[in-house]
Amino acid sequence: MIFDAFDEGISPGGMRSKNEIRILICYIMKSLKKPMNRETVLESLQKDGLANYFEASACFDDLVKNKNIVATEDGKYTLSPGGNMIATQLEDNLALTVKEKAVHCALMLIEQEKLDKENLVEIIKCENGYNVKCTISGGDMNLFSFEIYVPDYDQAKLVKKNFRKNPELIYKTMLSVLTKQKDLVEETLSDISLLS
Repeated sequence: MIFDAFDEGISPGGMRSKNEIRILICYIMKSLKKPMNRETVLESLQKDGLANYFEASACFDDLVKNKNIVATEDGKYTLSPGGNMIATQLEDNLALTVKEKAVHCALMLIEQEKLDKENLVEIIKCENGYNVKCTISGGDMNLFSFEIYVPDYDQAKLVKKNFRKNPELIYKTMLSVLTKQKDLVEETLSDISLLS
């Protein structure tokens, strides 16, 4: 095996060969069977230290240049028949644990992208601080929306982070309080106590 990739930031067992990185990129895209954002693919390799970001980025670009990965109309990427052949014929060159980690990470990132689209947060600068507008979407309609004032940007980012972390609990809490359903209030308080 030729180790021709930078290993900065790579965990033990990570990819140190550009060919392995290319195969793993194709394998991830084949496994997920849907167009993916470039950054999602790269982050899935970097998150568990499977590949150096810059090496993975260069390998992704090589695959695009060689038409193994092609851009879709919405700016995402998908495998071409050649990329699918790379993934199918060469996936046995990769360790099972590496493949599992990469696909699991990619699935988690895609799920987070979906949640971020459904649970929008907008930070709006105002005269004395910031308004944070949070919205829970149910497809083509908004299920719940609120706006809260905070005095500084750090607090605005904290509100955004905590809203995105558990929007269902916030929705359930507000619904239980506004509808005065005692059993739902008790269940929500129990859920909140589990967070601490």
